[in-house]
Amino acid sequence: MSEGLFPRERVTVAPGAVHVPGWLPFALQRELVDACRAWGRGPVPYRQTVLPGGGVMSVRSLCLGRPWVPYRYLDTVGVPVPDRLVELGREALVEAYGEHGGFTPDTALVNFYAPGARMGMHQDREERSGAPVVSLSLGDRCVFRFGNEENRGRPYQDVDLASGDLFVFGGASRWVHHGVPRVFPDTAEPALGLVGRLNITLRETGLGG
Repeated sequence: MSEGLFPRERVTVAPGAVHVPGWLPFALQRELVDACRAWGRGPVPYRQTVLPGGGVMSVRSLCLGRPWVPYRYLDTVGVPVPDRLVELGREALVEAYGEHGGFTPDTALVNFYAPGARMGMHQDREERSGAPVVSLSLGDRCVFRFGNEENRGRPYQDVDLASGDLFVFGGASRWVHHGVPRVFPDTAEPALGLVGRLNITLRETGLGG
């Protein structure tokens, strides 16, 4: 996708929250899209998550490593987090913070946003580790709403995420509410071979074992 007249700049959105546009080279984006398809055809297919109140999330998700279900992690481990994703997670933290601090994600949540899908405001709070969250975007552009720790409303900032973008949040921003209120259809580079948006989120659960 074209950057337009003005290139997008790296931004520190809040203390500990860093947006790096275009961080993933296009060839690596293609590789990750293919990997996401392959994982979905294996033992961890994409599913729509049913929330405890009976609601069904509009995104479809799969989880590598320690599985997440609302709102906890299971004790089992299915398909381990691939070494390449662990390496990418560490490279991402070096890019964002200058060091990775031994980051070893033991869960990778992959969300697929088909046309019309979105994600409500929520916190990633089931982890016992305070390690940062690493988010990689592929495919269609979206509005990523980055809020506050106290509630799902204002104040918040809307960040434009495009394919290849890196977003890291940790430190003072680790527990803030965030969500995706809108995805813009048909905004991905056609050569990527993806209709919709994929988001790969790497985390340390801190649960051990």
